[in-house]
Amino acid sequence: MKRFKLTIAYEGTGYEGWQVQKIGTGVQQKIEEALARLFPSGPRVHSSSRTDTGVHAMGMVVHFEVPRTECSMSTRKLALAVNAWLPEDVRVLRAARASGDFHARFSASGKQYRYFVWNHPAMNPLMRHTAWHVPRRLDLAAMRRAARSFPGKHDFQSFAASSGYPRKSTVRRLSRCDMKKTGPLLTFVIEGDGFLYKMCRGIVGTLVQVGLGKFSAGDMQELLTKKDRRLAGMTAPAHGLVLWKVFYQKKENARCSG
Repeated sequence: MKRFKLTIAYEGTGYEGWQVQKIGTGVQQKIEEALARLFPSGPRVHSSSRTDTGVHAMGMVVHFEVPRTECSMSTRKLALAVNAWLPEDVRVLRAARASGDFHARFSASGKQYRYFVWNHPAMNPLMRHTAWHVPRRLDLAAMRRAARSFPGKHDFQSFAASSGYPRKSTVRRLSRCDMKKTGPLLTFVIEGDGFLYKMCRGIVGTLVQVGLGKFSAGDMQELLTKKDRRLAGMTAPAHGLVLWKVFYQKKENARCSG
């Protein structure tokens, strides 16, 4: 078998999340349909993450396998060939050969999400599908102070939605949680070794409510300690969230070079 690693970008507006769905269409379905056009074995793709309905990606990583007899094209041609069968809102950015033990999910060491907020009385119509419109003035200094509470190892139960199934642990480690401002555009950058269901959106929603004066920056530590979702802020809308990048160890990246 040959194993390949794909880096995929997509606008999630028209999809019911990443996974194949019983009702509606997932991005995974579009990728697998395109691969089936190229490979008779109809390979199944395994992803690094599962984005929710309306969430976007710039760096979703997946892997798949095909028999050696089915694939003789270069990785550059593979990316072009897959894209030829994909809708315009889904694209393979890069394709590479991967080692037999590489797994898009289990080999990952961390992920970066970015969340975009358009903070202006009038929404930018070009970003209506990719940014949350917050028209009111925000206290950015308070939001930045609040964001400093999140890096490190914490129980994030207060900021995550119920997943519908038992979780072994709600403890995660964040290495970064900060905010950049470019004119009216606010970009929240959150990196960590793993994320709970809607955790990024719970953090961003709470930080925006800090900016609106509904919480103080000093409340964040208490919210983490309480471990109660009812006490923290709102869940930010899905359409502002982007899976930006998936991290792998350097040796893994070298082994996946194409």
